[in-house]
Amino acid sequence: MWLKKNGLYVLLAVSVILAILGVTTENFVFKSGTAGMGAVIILIMGIVDKSSIKEAWWIIGAFLFSIIGDWFLSHMNGDSTMFVKGIALFFLAHLGYLLYALRNGRIRGMFTAIVLTIYLAFFFLVLYPTFTDVTLMIASLVYLLISCFSLGAAMGIKGDLAAKRSFIFGIVLIIFSDTIIAFKEFVGYHSFDFLITPTYYLAHIFITFSLVKRFKSNVPTSN
Repeated sequence: MWLKKNGLYVLLAVSVILAILGVTTENFVFKSGTAGMGAVIILIMGIVDKSSIKEAWWIIGAFLFSIIGDWFLSHMNGDSTMFVKGIALFFLAHLGYLLYALRNGRIRGMFTAIVLTIYLAFFFLVLYPTFTDVTLMIASLVYLLISCFSLGAAMGIKGDLAAKRSFIFGIVLIIFSDTIIAFKEFVGYHSFDFLITPTYYLAHIFITFSLVKRFKSNVPTSN
């Protein structure tokens, strides 16, 4: 089938175009394009073969929560309440990534402990002294924890190696983008702000690519 051979990659190319438009414009339709197109691609794969990708609904949910969370952050205008709501929605997105990874593997305990140690040190030594809002501080800490656990779970995914590596890289890119946001919003460091949206959009593309690779490895091309 053409879809299994080339069609999904064509749709991924559309995601790349949407990412470029999202970076170069302020149009929210384009800014939500990579997550939205990722959800569409996964839905198409589910229609073609419902059993080809296990637990893919967790990723669709993660993408949808990311879109809504991005809307809150794009419209916060200095309102910390909007920022907390955005963090809560991105927490749900990471929960989706975590559950998907756990349904396809197991969490890597030692790796997770190392990442947690590094990011907790970053939080308490760099970010904590800047907080004046307790709710925002707690929300940020909880989000940091789920981010580390989702990366640890991604490291333990089983199956197609390219799919695993792509998923891991996608989660790494999200955490990298969030780290830059933390420096921007809490520390006032802006030198790397230009990397926030490109890495965020690339994360969605790599995660979607991961599911495409898993789909292609599970479904015979002769069908």
